[in-house]
Amino acid sequence: MHDQKKHDNDAVPESILTPIYAARKMTNSIPKHHIPEQSTAPETIYNVIHDELILDGQSRQNLATFVTTWMEPEATRLMSECFDKNMIDKDEYPQTAEIERRCVNMLAGLWNAKNHETATGTSTIGSSEAAMLGGMAMKWNWREKMKQAGKTTDKPNIVMGANTQICWHKFCKYWDIEAREVPCEGDRFTLNAKEALKLVDENTIGIIVIMGSTFDGRYEPVEEVALALDQYQQQTGINIPIHVDAASGGFFAPFIQPELQWDFRIPRVVSINASGHKYGLVYPGVGWILWRDKTYLPEDLVFHVSYLGGDMVDFSINFSRPGNQVVAQYYNFLRLGMDGYRRIHQACQDVALYLSSEIAKLDPFELITTGIDIPVFCWKLKPEAVKTINFSLFDMADKLRERGWLIPAYPMPANRHELIVQRIVVKEGFSRDMADMLLKDMRRALEWFSTQPNYIAKNKGASFCH
Repeated sequence: MHDQKKHDNDAVPESILTPIYAARKMTNSIPKHHIPEQSTAPETIYNVIHDELILDGQSRQNLATFVTTWMEPEATRLMSECFDKNMIDKDEYPQTAEIERRCVNMLAGLWNAKNHETATGTSTIGSSEAAMLGGMAMKWNWREKMKQAGKTTDKPNIVMGANTQICWHKFCKYWDIEAREVPCEGDRFTLNAKEALKLVDENTIGIIVIMGSTFDGRYEPVEEVALALDQYQQQTGINIPIHVDAASGGFFAPFIQPELQWDFRIPRVVSINASGHKYGLVYPGVGWILWRDKTYLPEDLVFHVSYLGGDMVDFSINFSRPGNQVVAQYYNFLRLGMDGYRRIHQACQDVALYLSSEIAKLDPFELITTGIDIPVFCWKLKPEAVKTINFSLFDMADKLRERGWLIPAYPMPANRHELIVQRIVVKEGFSRDMADMLLKDMRRALEWFSTQPNYIAKNKGASFCH
């Protein structure tokens, strides 16, 4: 009888006898530095990796990142249907290429390119690639101008604020360009016209002006810089273009501050880059670069590639990349329209202004910005609070992380590097209720520090600078 039972059990499929959860099957540690010899069931590996990723922070509580952390299920489904489409292969996927072209046209209208001008542009893997393409075009145009004037082309420079994103520093290093930075001074953490004009000369390929600084959320004064360069050209004959790094503001200002002059309405603005995966509301992996006219994109940078049976025009740094983010951008344009984007972004700014006003009421903190430009703001410790508190902003960041909130503490740019701030980015998916939960946790953290008289602050010297 015993043997018969054993025989019957052996005949039962393993899938019935053994629970499918990964922990029941994985009795050894998973390989971490080599490819395993044997294959494993898909549901097992899914569960193993899924559980490991639990250790990541919750993206909805990540108030450090600018990138989109929520999209509608229909957009996600469209993206999944396009994972296997190579964006660069325009001959094999002509309709995806057509959708990219439509997005460029829509952005040209959004950024006020004139009807008689033929704006041109492309999608990119992100705003960093887009920024580098804009910088390359300015260098090529400057070099050609200098050659025609019979002048040397070995010492190009570019002017930008010390608060520029790291991609511009990479651009200068990779393309051998002198970076001339406007330093921070006092409570000014961005570029302005007066300081920028001190750094320009005939070797300046252009000025980078930021619509939405990653440090404090401020817009830099594009129109003010343009007017100053107009006067400079009248005095010297030197024509210096502006590239607008609108990684964040390019998808925000047109909807919330449509009267603000920063885009192609200003003749000196020759190119604009933006991140579709920030306030363009697409999951990470898409940026855009537009030139106000084809004449500002040097033909020497455009490649005509014979690829899979067709002639393909390409001007990019990356080559193969998925087409799904471009499709998702098009989905958002059609799905939301001008009104939808406006309502979403207004809700984000309302939450940012509410949250910053409440944080300003917490005794140790003093706002630097409020979120009135893009919905991004930062704060520092009050000078008078330094004598009574026993924590730094780094400690506050760590304490909030215990509750899942990712709110970074970091130093401001060069020349104000001693100033430590905390910053919050409000985006789609962060509600007023979540803001109230965060405020409750911040008050709880302050109360905890007040009950720990022997607590020693991290980086106390730097954190308490004002």
